[in-house]
Amino acid sequence: KAMVARAAKQPLTHETITVDPPKAGEVRVKVTANALCHTDIYTLDGYDPEGLFPCILGHEAGCVVESVGEGVTSVQPGDHVIPCYTPQCSSVQCIFCQSPKTNLCPAIRSTQGQGVMPDKTSRFKDAEGQPIYHFMGCSTMSEYTVLAEISCAKIKKDAPLEKVCLFGCGVSTGLGAVWNTCKVEVNATVAVFGLGAVGLAVIQGAKMAGASKIIAVDINSKKFDAAIKMGATDTVDSSKLDKPIQSHIAGEMTQWGVDYSFDCTGNTNVMRAALECAHRGWGTSCVIGVAASGHEISTRPFQLVTGRVWKGTAFGGFKSRRDVPLLVDRFMKGDLPIDDYITHEFDGVENTNAAIEALHDGTCLRAVVKY
Repeated sequence: KAMVARAAKQPLTHETITVDPPKAGEVRVKVTANALCHTDIYTLDGYDPEGLFPCILGHEAGCVVESVGEGVTSVQPGDHVIPCYTPQCSSVQCIFCQSPKTNLCPAIRSTQGQGVMPDKTSRFKDAEGQPIYHFMGCSTMSEYTVLAEISCAKIKKDAPLEKVCLFGCGVSTGLGAVWNTCKVEVNATVAVFGLGAVGLAVIQGAKMAGASKIIAVDINSKKFDAAIKMGATDTVDSSKLDKPIQSHIAGEMTQWGVDYSFDCTGNTNVMRAALECAHRGWGTSCVIGVAASGHEISTRPFQLVTGRVWKGTAFGGFKSRRDVPLLVDRFMKGDLPIDDYITHEFDGVENTNAAIEALHDGTCLRAVVKY
């Protein structure tokens, strides 16, 4: 059973599909829980330039290995894994995996973007025998899926998959933006734009890093309680201001701006505001949100000449197979709580459309569907 996205802006269809056995270097897994991420909806709504239909969406999941293809050594049937859309081949020939500066392994990037496995074919067929595209190398809105071995982060079997699935995307991305990409220091000041799950993870990470001031910005004031619970010291509803938010933060709330700002919205106007509220001389602004196809960022060059740094992050800079198991370990020890992100729960893959509706209502952080 799987939920198939047949076309943009259409509800998913509940179908019985065939999931072929894994080929060399691949792993077939049983999906036990899938969390909805806004990236799934972004593609379903037709904003993704790489969006292909029909496809099986989903990329934030907890799985159990069912079978492995030829040459697979890092996992075996029965292992628990989190699929990672940012793979880690770890080859000594991969300059990206060998560099401490990035996590962007390109080993399967081209085929992943084309909605197929590394051999350029699909493992999914519908009832008529027609192929269905893969999504982000994961496709977890299905009871079974096939992954590249290099996309499987093996975790402890006692970790609850319906919770730690969150480390497959949003929570890891927010934490890593703070810890890896920006390396926020003790007593730093921070502004976070957009208070979805990623924005709240940025706040959580900043608090854990010892930030002294954490400004949470959104146009929905209903999200402020969750931000404060995560560690925000100040909240701003930017829609209620009579001046640009950057002028409010750099000028009224602080003298020169914040040490670090984070865009978690995907809105290019917000990205500019985040940069322009960064501290004169040394402020860093990090783009996390994914903008719609064709959109471009802009600011006056003077903003950069006067010392600001504009950077971006993918999956928070975490090297997936190495770092996701460590995040799960921290959760299991109790020093990285994530329960508060899960606001809605559903049973059965067929209830994924209900989870999508919940994600649209403004109060949902993560809706987890248990299969």
